[in-house]
Order: sequence, then structure tokens, then C-alpha cells
Amino acid sequence: MTTATHISTNQLRLWKSLQFLLWVVGLFVVLSLFFKPEVGLDALWNVLIPLAPALLVVSPGLWRNICPLGFTTLLPRYSNRSARKQLSPRGQTTLSIGGLLLLLLIVPLRHVLFDTNGPATGLLLISLALLGIILGRKYEWKSAWCSGLCPVYPVEKLYGVNPVAVPRNAHCTLCEQCVIPCPDSTKSMHPLATRKIKADRLAGTILVGSFPGFVWGWFQLPDYVGEEKWGHLPEAYFWPLLGGAVTLVIFLIISRVIPKKEQSRLIRIFACGAVACYYWFRLPLLFGFGAFPGSGMLMDLSSTIPPWLPYLLQGSTTLLFAWLLLWREVDKKQSWTIRPPFAGTS
Repeated sequence: MTTATHISTNQLRLWKSLQFLLWVVGLFVVLSLFFKPEVGLDALWNVLIPLAPALLVVSPGLWRNICPLGFTTLLPRYSNRSARKQLSPRGQTTLSIGGLLLLLLIVPLRHVLFDTNGPATGLLLISLALLGIILGRKYEWKSAWCSGLCPVYPVEKLYGVNPVAVPRNAHCTLCEQCVIPCPDSTKSMHPLATRKIKADRLAGTILVGSFPGFVWGWFQLPDYVGEEKWGHLPEAYFWPLLGGAVTLVIFLIISRVIPKKEQSRLIRIFACGAVACYYWFRLPLLFGFGAFPGSGMLMDLSSTIPPWLPYLLQGSTTLLFAWLLLWREVDKKQSWTIRPPFAGTS
């Protein structure tokens, strides 16, 4: 169970040191994308990104505490250059839908642009950071970016449905109630635990239902290079959207026939399907196996490790995420982070 408590000075210093260290790593990756693209692309797409889904499952609060992009977008607030405006519920909904659309727009573009073009990926990250800073200058704390327009936020809500580790909130020492419900502090947070606005419910339903198929569809294609790569743009979107449409229909059918009290379990099943599907395909590709050897490869071990080892990794990770999301007991009193005391009450 998580309760509102102050974070100690020593703990806060430790978190700030970790945030700064990760920010420096992020800066190195961005600079590498321009000056050493092969290093930057490997570091981002073949090291950091493959670690992120597992981290979001185990501890979304930890990720939100240390995310370099999130830290960057909060700099206006830390430097007292934020207008600290409160977002309206409609404004929050608009930004959240925008984050989902950014996710669905950016991910397929990886196959024809971002996975193989360092400067383009660097410009993407800089653009997202600048957009977040602009929002941070106007709105309070995490409300506009980290809990709004960030394209990773929808995935956080889906994968963070049953966190293992719950740290203290390392950004908000006092709760300003900048967004309601707060994803960091709301118990049993999931994509449908939103305000009673139809657009919110629709976006959450689309995310949960479509994401397993979207992930599956993305892995049906290689990374394209050369002048002809833009000719593959339609199929880069077709396969993820087709897969997403199929699993969305399945989700809608099941959600209509099961009792409402089973909705949370259904969400966890689809979250497990998405993250297990990701690692089922991603791990072999990292080491030179899979349907498209060379695409998304960190190192080629295809001639040095037994051919059965990738299958073992696939089965092991699938069982691991089934345990984390489905078989492990769900603590309905648990949130992503421990809520800090409300401003004005301490």
C-alpha cells in the first residue's frame, strides 16, 4: 500500500544525481546520432529502447523518475520559469490523444527513417524535447507532457498495470494536483482509469485493444535502406495498423461478453500480449536471428551461440511477463509512485 510521505533530503539528492547522470547519457546519445550515427542508433534502438518495456512493467514510477526527456521538459518548472497553469480536463484529454497519435505515427516511421538515419532520429528527439519544454513553460509540472503529449505515456499506462516496485516521486515533493487522476499516484492505474470523458475512454480502448496487434505488425517488416525505402512507407503503416485493428476487434468482442469486474484482468492480458510479443521478436533480432537478420541487430551471434537459445529466451520472457502481469497477485492499493503530501497540507 502506498501512502503520502515526504521524500528525505538524502533520497532526493540521490534521485537528482541519477536524473542528471541519465540526462548526460541521453545527451551523449543525441550527439552521437549526429556525429557517430552508428553508435547513437545502436545505443538508442538496440540498447535503451529494448530495456524500456521491461522497466515499464516492473516499475513505471522508476522510469518516470529518471526519464531524461521528462527531466528536460521539467526544467522550466525547476528554474521557476513556468507559468504553472492548470490544464482543463478537456485539455488533458486532447494532449493524451495527441500522445497516442504521436506513438502510432512515429513507430512505423522507424522502418523507413529513424532506425537507420541518425540525424533524423536526433532531430526527432530534439523536437520532442523542445515541444515538452514549451508545454512545461506554460503548464504545471508533468500535466502537459509526461502525463499528456508524451508518446511513451500511453505505453506506460498499458504496461504499468501491475508494478512490482513503487519508488517515491522524485520530481514532485508536494502534490499540486496538476492532473486528475494523477497517473503517478492513482491506485490501480490503467488506460481506462481516466476521467469520465468519452474521448478518454475511446483512446484507452484503442490503446489496450490494438497494441498487441500493432506490435506484431511492426515486426513483420525489416528496416528499409536506400533510395527506394520511401516506397515501403504504405506497408510500414499497413501491417501495424492491420494487426492493431484485428486485436482491437477481439478486445471489443471479449469486453462485451465478460463481467465488468473482469475488465482489469482483460487489460492485463492484452498488456501481457503486447510486451511478450515485443520480446518474442526483438530478442532474436538483437543477436542476428529472426526473420530479418541485420535489422535491429546489436551483435551477430548467429554463428556462435546454439540455434535453440533464442527460442529459450522467447519462452522465458513470455513466461516472465505472464507471471508479472497475470499470475502475480494484483495489489489494488498500489500506484506507480508514493504520492507526496498535498500542497498546503504539510
